[in-house]
Amino acid sequence: MLSYSLKPLSMLTRDLQSQTLPYIHLHDTIYQALQLMNDFHVVHLPIEDEKKYVGIVSEDELLRFDDDTADIASVKEIFSAPFVKDDEHFLKAIQIAVQNSLSIVPVVDDAHRIVGVVTYNDLLKHSSDFMSLHEPGGLIVIELEGKEYSFNEISRIVEANDAQITQLNTHTDPLSGLMQLTIKINKLEVSDIVATFQRYEYNVKYYFGEELYENELRSNYDNLMNYLKI
Repeated sequence: MLSYSLKPLSMLTRDLQSQTLPYIHLHDTIYQALQLMNDFHVVHLPIEDEKKYVGIVSEDELLRFDDDTADIASVKEIFSAPFVKDDEHFLKAIQIAVQNSLSIVPVVDDAHRIVGVVTYNDLLKHSSDFMSLHEPGGLIVIELEGKEYSFNEISRIVEANDAQITQLNTHTDPLSGLMQLTIKINKLEVSDIVATFQRYEYNVKYYFGEELYENELRSNYDNLMNYLKI
């Protein structure tokens, strides 16, 4: 029998962001930035200027400079600018964190104002809860037009590959109108299911499984698995 549950865990970065971590300003000194990192036990902090997101800087990069009285504006060459928007799926934040080796990911709004940060540890913890990773299974995220959503067809595709849906969550982007469907499957080998969805012209955005195939978030899956072994 098909079994699935709708859980109230959020999929959006805006609901995971922390307001407790400080921001660095261009007029702050390198010493002040390093002190903030030490006080809040982080190795990255975002930089803002007149409430706009400017970039992110790391402790290692700042420690390279001998003059810690210099202001942050003088070392713009070491800034990087990764971020996620506040209405994006939290899996996107994991992708950004892993690709850029970040301990935090800045969250911005449509006007590029920084509205918070989400820590990598919080992302992993939320991912574990959201995907019920203490239970065996794979995860598939599909993006589609809301009018094209059919639970019967989704479940038929999954069951045709000898699997069942154990958890299903949906979110509709209010701007694009596209629905993101997050599906937890009761089997780890999801490549056949992914291939079937793609054969039916579904847009598979993300997937986690045990196969060693190319995946947009393959490295993130490894990080999640390592986290659960801690």
